[in-house]
Amino acid sequence: MPSIRLADLAQQLDAQLHGDGSLVITGIASMGSAKAGHITFLADSRFREKLASCQAGAVVLTEADLPYCQCAALVVKNPYLTYAHMAQLLNTTPAAARDIAPSAVIAPDACLGSQVAVGANAVIESGVVLGDNVVIGPGCFIGKHTHIGAGTQLWANVTVYHEVRIGEKCLIQSGTVIGADGFGYANDRGDWIKIPQLGTVEIGDRVEIGACTTIDRGALDNTVIGNGVIIDNQCQIAHNVIIGDNTAVAGGVIMAGSLKIGRYCMIGGASVINGHMEICDKVTITGMGMVMRPITEPGVYSSGIPLQPNKVWRKTAALVMNISEISKRLKAVERKSAKN
Repeated sequence: MPSIRLADLAQQLDAQLHGDGSLVITGIASMGSAKAGHITFLADSRFREKLASCQAGAVVLTEADLPYCQCAALVVKNPYLTYAHMAQLLNTTPAAARDIAPSAVIAPDACLGSQVAVGANAVIESGVVLGDNVVIGPGCFIGKHTHIGAGTQLWANVTVYHEVRIGEKCLIQSGTVIGADGFGYANDRGDWIKIPQLGTVEIGDRVEIGACTTIDRGALDNTVIGNGVIIDNQCQIAHNVIIGDNTAVAGGVIMAGSLKIGRYCMIGGASVINGHMEICDKVTITGMGMVMRPITEPGVYSSGIPLQPNKVWRKTAALVMNISEISKRLKAVERKSAKN
């Protein structure tokens, strides 16, 4: 368990210290569960009344909330952002692998940088290039001629197909598959004829990909994930999708092929997005959005029916099923009213 003096933590976080700087911080906790030696944070002033009962050794908060704090404090402009940096400093997550496991299978011509770690039963195929400080977790498969940039980490059982390119300082969680065939077939009088997927996947720097997400390789051109993109668990990204820099994709999102998403977008969980179209920069799609047409203007977009009590929903569904008939009747009333 890492520990740090509060004064040293304040210095590293560029925070203003109030209280005993010699206090030793041994971990981070929520306001409700924090004990002596813990540090917590208040990101929303609406919950400042919780400071009175908080038992943490120190709290990260804004200057406006400082008068309500009864223990040591670190004053910052953005407590939630500071919490993210603080969590990195006090991170207890173990490395996915250390050194080269004896059971790892590494092709003789694979090129490994310095301080590379490869876990048990991982397979590194011919022509693979791993940059410095790359970590390949147990059971991973890295296909032929794949390049993985310095500082990138793969957790256990990640599968990376052939000729994929992954940038520096990426983090890929367990069970993810990168570079599998896209869903490409031609129909010959009822028979499906497979189209080999001849492109690959290009992933930029500082990309994070959640567990059990699939990113398909391109049919001819490449599937491209930009720098700083974050993708949650169990997402499906089809062949030839392009995602712009710093876009965030929540869990369970499905993207159809040849979709282009701009930079700084946020895609809510369980959304479904049609292919062969474009979404511009700085678009937010709320959860369970169904996007069937291009989006050309930045903004927030929503679809779907919010949860209702079952009896209310059944009435709503009945109205929707009869909307064509209701529309005809309304138009007839409007025509009759116009004549009068």
